[in-house]
Amino acid sequence: MISIRPVILCFFFMIILFSCAVKPKEKMPKTASEILGNPNYLAISYGGYRYQDHSIEPTLQELKDDMKLLHALGIRIVRTYKVHKPQAENLLKAISELKKQDPSFEMYVMLGAWIDCKNAWTDQEPIHDIESEANKPQMEKVVALANQYPDIVKVIAVGNEAMVKWAASYYVEPYIILKWVNYLQDLKEKGELSKDLWVTSSDNFASWGGGGPEYHVNDLNKLIKAVDFLSVHTYPMHDTHYQPDFWLNPEGLEGKTDMEKIEILMLRAKKYAMMQYENVKKYMESLGVSKPIHIGETGWASMSSGFYGADGSKACDEYKEALYYKHMRDWTNEAGMSCFYFEGFDEPWKGGDNTGNSEKHFGLFTVEGKAKYVLWNMVDKGVFKGLTRNGNPIIKTYNGDKNTLMKDVLLLPIK
Repeated sequence: MISIRPVILCFFFMIILFSCAVKPKEKMPKTASEILGNPNYLAISYGGYRYQDHSIEPTLQELKDDMKLLHALGIRIVRTYKVHKPQAENLLKAISELKKQDPSFEMYVMLGAWIDCKNAWTDQEPIHDIESEANKPQMEKVVALANQYPDIVKVIAVGNEAMVKWAASYYVEPYIILKWVNYLQDLKEKGELSKDLWVTSSDNFASWGGGGPEYHVNDLNKLIKAVDFLSVHTYPMHDTHYQPDFWLNPEGLEGKTDMEKIEILMLRAKKYAMMQYENVKKYMESLGVSKPIHIGETGWASMSSGFYGADGSKACDEYKEALYYKHMRDWTNEAGMSCFYFEGFDEPWKGGDNTGNSEKHFGLFTVEGKAKYVLWNMVDKGVFKGLTRNGNPIIKTYNGDKNTLMKDVLLLPIK
């Protein structure tokens, strides 16, 4: 008679051996062409600064906490700048360490180099056709980081709203952006940067030819041909003050309830963004160019004590922010475009000392880690369970009381 004891011991030994050998499946890195426009790889703009004092850098653990929250949200690529400060490099390090801890963790980066003109941010007159000496170190750093983290950095953006003329204190002429885009493309040709790395500039729709004829210059045309895709910014929220016709027009609102009016006007905001995108596309195609266009920035603040608040266009509250976020995700996902929605978390350092400045309130999360109305359903589903920000578990704003929230929803000033 055969003893079954050795067989049983062997069986258990094989189970133990197999369980030890099984590891989380490592995600194979994607290329920019596989990520951009893929609705399974949602994009967002990210800044991790938590204090009004901009010199206080987010820690490595704070950056990891944020990436875990964004990952739970479905984000797979973040857009960030600050290569001249520790944040950008530390963010790449944080993502790299998270990937080592959990090979299934997947997050990529669109890394931006800030570009200024000569005398930008000084008491001297800006010289817009001469660049700042600080630009070269920015570009050198962004290249070094892209080569250090090729599995994470998939896009380099040259400048952020660096060509739009309302950025009067720092904008540059397009040939300066073109110079650095060509520099990066040459490095790719030489094999000194990954050939799969995509290069762009992230700028206002007007700067990409979607605005007035003052932007339609030969150097812009060359730039459009030089980049791998166009990263276009569109902000209907700002134009509720600066170009308010779409916002104040009473047509189609007769006999509607206040909430129906809000729904209609937020759909108008979506169509306004789509119009600006179409204007860029039309100009690009007039040059005989066909390449991807993605939304490099768009967003809607949840609060404003200024132009967009109770004494202004009444655009800002958490309810309208949630509608705009949904509309932009619906449009861009269906169109096969990426939308680097602005932004993941509120940043108190922006917009000066006024705590009600809208620039401080574009996040989907508050600084403390409260989920704004746009994310309430995800909190209910337990998406953020076990995750924290600043040591706080993720809870809803307004203690989850929608009736209280709706008291802060501003009714619109129709002409």
